[in-house]
Amino acid sequence: MANRTPALLALEDGRTFRGFSWAADGEACGEMVFNTSMTGYQEVLTDPSYAGQIVCMTYPLIGNYGVNEADAESSRPWVEGFVVREASRITSNWRAEESLESYLKRWNIVAIEGIDTRALVRHIRDKGAMRACLSTIDLDEASVVEKARQSPRMENRELASVVTTKEPYDVPATGEERFHVVCYDFGVKRNSLRALAQLGVRTTVVPASTPAADVLAMNPDGIFLSNGPGDPASMNNEVEEIRALLQAQVPMFGICFGHQLLGRAFGGQTFKLVFGHRGGNQPVKEVAGQGVEITSHNHGFAVQAESLPVDVEVTHINLNDQCVEGMRHRTLPVISVQYHPEAAPGPHDAEHHFKRFVELMEKGDSTKAAGAA
Repeated sequence: MANRTPALLALEDGRTFRGFSWAADGEACGEMVFNTSMTGYQEVLTDPSYAGQIVCMTYPLIGNYGVNEADAESSRPWVEGFVVREASRITSNWRAEESLESYLKRWNIVAIEGIDTRALVRHIRDKGAMRACLSTIDLDEASVVEKARQSPRMENRELASVVTTKEPYDVPATGEERFHVVCYDFGVKRNSLRALAQLGVRTTVVPASTPAADVLAMNPDGIFLSNGPGDPASMNNEVEEIRALLQAQVPMFGICFGHQLLGRAFGGQTFKLVFGHRGGNQPVKEVAGQGVEITSHNHGFAVQAESLPVDVEVTHINLNDQCVEGMRHRTLPVISVQYHPEAAPGPHDAEHHFKRFVELMEKGDSTKAAGAA
């Protein structure tokens, strides 16, 4: 292809990859991570949990079915940059409204193609996720490596305030309203709100910094702690508010970042994984049973099992590295999972966790009714 614009990807340890730009011209720095999903690149791009990160897709051909508004998980793409082996110039799907190339250009996202993504992923798996810089305007390797080294580390980085809603808003239930839930938006995905709506839940989405007292004043039937970007160790104020909500004994459900914040609110610790879990093929085992779910993940931090108090039970573990994938409190109506039950485009093994949350609210309803009687 004539007149292709060169692009350079440089990692903080000095490894570099030369390829070609296929989206916006410019420069972007962030944590270099990879996602193993074969489809769902638009959901990846618009997942707020990817704020502050440059994402490499391991599947070799990306963009062939275009993009459309219905598949977006938020109002805009949040990735800092995008890395693929080959960007499809053909958009072939009846649902497509725009090509991926024009979409990335419209949102000023820098992207590179034509590099050996297998070599990049093997390097990250060996050395760990690290800072990177992607540039189409500076092609000097030493310069771009230094820019990567000067960019912010993900450790102790707070990003929820960047992606959270500025004002509360309501998502109505589909059909008859059964429950009212308040969702802390640390970077919530639209499909989580859809899944709750389909179960008869009206959800009030509030900013990440909302005080517990304001949430309790809404008299919710349940509280949902969403996914989101950054290091949970940077969220001390939010963890204190979650502790206050735990004392109120309102049914609570956390996923991904919300799961990590719950772990810290319980008194546990979190730690950074070497290269994280990102993709749609993570095997998770239910500790108490024989079931295994194939799950969608997007996280770089995890809850330290040994740090949890005795009144918190680990319910799910990752079969690849044994890290904590689910918890429940033994006496409080609180559950969480590290992975994504709202996964779009899939897999859908974990959808039932939203029903577990509804069951907690049903039990809470029954307790209220008995008390009133």
